Amino acid sequence: MKKLIKSMFPIMAIAIIAFMQTSCDKGLLPKITLKTGTGYTSADMTVAKGAAIKVGIDAAKAEDKDVLKTFNVSNKFDGATTTTTFKTETLTGTQGDAYSTDVNFNVRNQAGTEIWIFTVTNRDGLIGSKEIKLTVQ
Repeated sequence: MKKLIKSMFPIMAIAIIAFMQTSCDKGLLPKITLKTGTGYTSADMTVAKGAAIKVGIDAAKAEDKDVLKTFNVSNKFDGATTTTTFKTETLTGTQGDAYSTDVNFNVRNQAGTEIWIFTVTNRDGLIGSKEIKLTVQ
């Protein structure tokens, strides 16, 4: 009997660890996609100084109880490590289930790179994000 228990111990230990990791999991990241089609910028690209840009996003909760709470747009320029908030919106009501919006902006009138980051955060604080790198010439 002792031999059987000793041989089962590694399997039981692995099962307990797997269960603990699963039960501690906060959940799935919110879903976020960039709109494509005429007039939308949805991928990295090179643009002219001062160009008008339109980015559309569609976001949705990934789990029933983990509703969307905030939408944020931020940017960073020329390799900077810190971001600047361009827009923040608190999502309420049906926006917690699904949210869609268009964000319009102009790139700077100087050559360089601009990274635009679009995020949605859910009730658990999990963040889904997409980013676009614009090279301004």
